[in-house]
Amino acid sequence: MTTDRARRVLIVEDETSLADSIRYNLEREGYAVDVAYDGRDALRRARLEPPDLVLLDLMLPEMAGLDVCRTLRAESNVPIIMVTAKDAEADKVAGLELGADDYVTKPFSMRELVARVSANLRRVATAVPAQEQPEDILEGGPVRLDVSRHEATVRGQPVDFRPKEFELISTFLRRMGRLLTREFLIEEVWGPGYYGDMKTLDVHIRRIRTKIEEDPHRPVHLVTVRGLGYKYTDE
Repeated sequence: MTTDRARRVLIVEDETSLADSIRYNLEREGYAVDVAYDGRDALRRARLEPPDLVLLDLMLPEMAGLDVCRTLRAESNVPIIMVTAKDAEADKVAGLELGADDYVTKPFSMRELVARVSANLRRVATAVPAQEQPEDILEGGPVRLDVSRHEATVRGQPVDFRPKEFELISTFLRRMGRLLTREFLIEEVWGPGYYGDMKTLDVHIRRIRTKIEEDPHRPVHLVTVRGLGYKYTDE
């Protein structure tokens, strides 16, 4: 993402009045905004002019939001914030497991939404470039990360960690054996001022365990410290 232009947000929302309201509030904050009213058009627009962030409603015509999320994540690392109905718990979890970075629940305040967009974009903008990482190779237990190449192996086999998963596992490997609180992990990976709940972190931890643990239900490397957080052990 460049710094000499307005950061671009793609809104994917079929409710015209809501899309217009979101556009107005984001443009007031200086963002360049594009709007798609169905899933297929969202993919077309994202491919034509890749956005810096996608705000994705899950209830869409033409192509379901979860399918849009899956396709976007397969094609890029663009931050994705899902918009879900208040009682759509399964959709929240499914979207996070497909690689979405965050979610907001309808109804939401525009102030909260703008803050979530800003926090996710700020996290991307302030990420340390690969060549400036203090360590290019991180190893612990069955995991080996090549930070500069954004590549990972588990027990010698290539594994695809999604962007937030990669940030989380690298955070653990750099702090091997130390207790990391849930609050620390959220701030480290999602950025300060994160307005979401801890479910986002829980889903990503669960996904990492399915990729690194021989038995994800009985983890020996990425372990829970009940009531406090998590730690990664090199056993």
